[in-house]
Amino acid sequence: MILYLHGFRSGPESWKARSLGARMTAQGLGDAFWCAQLPVSARDTMALIEDQIRHCAAPPTLVGSSLGGYYATHLAEKHGLKAVLVNPSVLAPLSLSAYLGTQTHLYTGATFELTAQHIDELRALEPPALTHPERYWLLVETGDEVLDHRHALSRYAGCRQTVLEGGDHSFTRWDDYLDPIIEFAGLLSS
Repeated sequence: MILYLHGFRSGPESWKARSLGARMTAQGLGDAFWCAQLPVSARDTMALIEDQIRHCAAPPTLVGSSLGGYYATHLAEKHGLKAVLVNPSVLAPLSLSAYLGTQTHLYTGATFELTAQHIDELRALEPPALTHPERYWLLVETGDEVLDHRHALSRYAGCRQTVLEGGDHSFTRWDDYLDPIIEFAGLLSS
């Protein structure tokens, strides 16, 4: 099972979520893909994902993009799971503090408020040092205009790392990594 965790202001309608879900469906693995709209509250987000983890027959693999990477790291450490981190937000409480106030969801157009309490909830999830670097795979593009990829390289030192020159925060070469991600999750033979 792959649990895809989207980024801030994103959702299941994102290009990365739809592409991975479609590729898994094409491989006959559509039932092994989960992506839900994550709440703005980190506490509520954790409750939603923890419930999904409890319902998995086998340990799932987490795939987290941007803020989803921050969540994936917390959950991978807590539950001993594998995680793929795509241009992850390493300093989420700090970087998202600049977005306090009214925000607009990128795909639905709905507005929501990001508050200081939301930042505190993120801070409470700060993962400790990685206990098993072999469970992680970092995918970054150096042209990320939102997050400094060097923070991720440092945070995930010792982990499998794929560093691609250029690109941007969306991770432009995503489609090249769909099958390798599914293989990393143990759902597809190489």
